[in-house]
Amino acid sequence: MIPAVMPTYARADVAFERGAGVYIWDTDGRRYLDFGAGVAVSALGHAHPHMVQALGEQGGKLWHCSNLYRVPGQEKLAGRLVGATFADTAFFTNSGVEAWECGAKLVRKYHSAKGQPQRWRIITAEGAFHGRTLAGISASGGEKLTKGFGPLVDGFDHVSWGNLNELRAAITEETAAICVEPIQGEGGIRPATLDYLRALRATADEFGILLYLDEIQTGYGRTGKLFAHEWAGITPDVMCVGKGIGGGFPLGACLATEAAAVGMTAGTHGSTYAGNPLAMAVGNAVLDVILSPGFLERVERIGRLLWQRVQPLAQRHPSVIAEVRGSGLMLGLKAVPPCGDVITALRAAGLLTVPASDNVIRLLPPLIIGEEHVEEAVAILDRVLSDQAAHA
Repeated sequence: MIPAVMPTYARADVAFERGAGVYIWDTDGRRYLDFGAGVAVSALGHAHPHMVQALGEQGGKLWHCSNLYRVPGQEKLAGRLVGATFADTAFFTNSGVEAWECGAKLVRKYHSAKGQPQRWRIITAEGAFHGRTLAGISASGGEKLTKGFGPLVDGFDHVSWGNLNELRAAITEETAAICVEPIQGEGGIRPATLDYLRALRATADEFGILLYLDEIQTGYGRTGKLFAHEWAGITPDVMCVGKGIGGGFPLGACLATEAAAVGMTAGTHGSTYAGNPLAMAVGNAVLDVILSPGFLERVERIGRLLWQRVQPLAQRHPSVIAEVRGSGLMLGLKAVPPCGDVITALRAAGLLTVPASDNVIRLLPPLIIGEEHVEEAVAILDRVLSDQAAHA
């Protein structure tokens, strides 16, 4: 008999009831160090007091009013994002994949508005993850995501990750945009080189197409910059944001330049719940913290420390960890044994981590971790990897 909750997840047999900062407690009262952060969502940890206050205050005033009317919180958050990024405008959504879908529509609408409706296809990279909608899995590709859901949505051309020559060869008169993640998250924490990102910007300009970056997982300080593309010194035309933007509250955003958003006029896109006053209160509270003086510099410093402390673990335990990848507080440990076995052992030892493709263990801690939490995580990792190596 099918359970009441549709069985689409392979869930671990643990349930959580409360959290505080970088720790989370299960229903048996056991405490865990959370280096998964709800898959990079809980950017400010659990029950952050500023977020709790903002949500409580707004919850006592107004939850929903519809986008038929002005929403002051949207105007405030959009203005702040515009001020802090390349963008001139923002559309708020309930999730990352909705933000991605908005961007996919925007790039088609851009070319249509410019008199080139034949430009509608988007080049994406093998190993990408752009969400679970039908268009999202079509853009991502890969049998794991797409099997049984055909026919897929047309309009996406897949090229090898990091192969500029193949990407350039895939551009045709129908190409509208290039869409990539600066670091492939679900794909196994595979970073693009900074030169590759710069070449994508130059290629988009050369061919008169848009550069569309998916920073759902890499954004909002995860790599030590507000957005990962900043390391390359480039700007996209369009960018989708999610996960950390709401710190655990369902929220996403599609950001774009004025030129790219030329076709997004009244009636071209919308959402019932998106950008509601509750979400906007929390989104503004998250940005208060992330844009506070010294916050991102601290994330960058702690990210370097985590890398410096984790790298030697791989060298000491080569039969368990083959490689360390990533940037900032977005690291991947490519495992030798099945990564799920190592993740289970880490959870039993009190450390939560997240799996990814290519047999990778993701470390995605809240951005508020300190040196003491790095040392605590490394100590647990060392014990578990030692035990795994002993039984290899």
